[in-house]
Amino acid sequence: MQRPFIDRGRPSIPANFRTLDLNLLRVFDEVMAERNLTRAAATLAMTQPAVSNALRRLRDALHDELVVRAGYGVQPTPRALELWPAVRAALDGLRAAIQPGDFDAGASRDSFVLAMADATAALVMPPLVRRLEADAPGLSLRVRPLLTRDPRGLLSSGELDLAIGYFPAAVAAIELAAMQEGGPESIEHTRLYDSEYVCVMRAGHPLASGPLELDRYCEARHLLVSFSGRPFGFVDEALAAIGRRRRVVLTVNQFFTAGQVVALTDLLTVLPRRFVPSTGIASRLVMRALPMDLPIVHVDQLWHHRNTARPSHAWLRAAVSDAAREAFEMPDATG
Repeated sequence: MQRPFIDRGRPSIPANFRTLDLNLLRVFDEVMAERNLTRAAATLAMTQPAVSNALRRLRDALHDELVVRAGYGVQPTPRALELWPAVRAALDGLRAAIQPGDFDAGASRDSFVLAMADATAALVMPPLVRRLEADAPGLSLRVRPLLTRDPRGLLSSGELDLAIGYFPAAVAAIELAAMQEGGPESIEHTRLYDSEYVCVMRAGHPLASGPLELDRYCEARHLLVSFSGRPFGFVDEALAAIGRRRRVVLTVNQFFTAGQVVALTDLLTVLPRRFVPSTGIASRLVMRALPMDLPIVHVDQLWHHRNTARPSHAWLRAAVSDAAREAFEMPDATG
């Protein structure tokens, strides 16, 4: 249960910036980024009581609770969400002015939060982890499942440092904003690779031999990988464009799960072709070209503009790009 803000009998007056201890804003920034006092304390090299005390002082100065207990962490108040972007931007500007521009990966103890689908992680994470082990052994990553095709809100709020995946609508909006008067949008992106999707079924499936015809494909029963749970994806959009539809009888939110299910049933699914060897059951699966044209699937990495010039973030983005390139230079076991 959220703890309501208690006025404590103080008048509702604005904070006095001249007397505000600016060190409290560093604590606020880390608490907002971590949503957990213990993790924030570890990042700041402070004790948890010291972090709690700093938050209390900032609450008193700003006349707002800022964060309230929620589950195993804390949840920001509307005032905190409104304040945080300006605080983080100011701290980033000071950091860039004070710290050298070079990033010492070997000495870094930074932690980053990434979001990507399991199929993307299966390709990118092994070479990325090897890079971290060799060049940045103290750096840590937290990879969250991708639950949306538009992660811009999560990047803006600071819940994610980097989102990796297929985000056609979000990328189109970013590029449109960049062309319009007023400058680029707050989210930036770079292309990592292009992906090809194929129809996947169990070995021995009635449709496993010969080319896959459109009529038989539409008549079959299908499994859809849907991050949001919505039973309509880009394959269905492509079918609708030619006046056809398929019957989706099951949705799951992981490509690995989809592979396991179709290996043991007569359902069809659509998976990235280069992901299939990562399932561990490729010998039990058959791939067929889809009987309709699909748009090219572009896999991008997205981040907030406030992190563009931060040396540690720039290093991470370059490492992700290198990992994606290395993954696609490896021999393709699927033929």
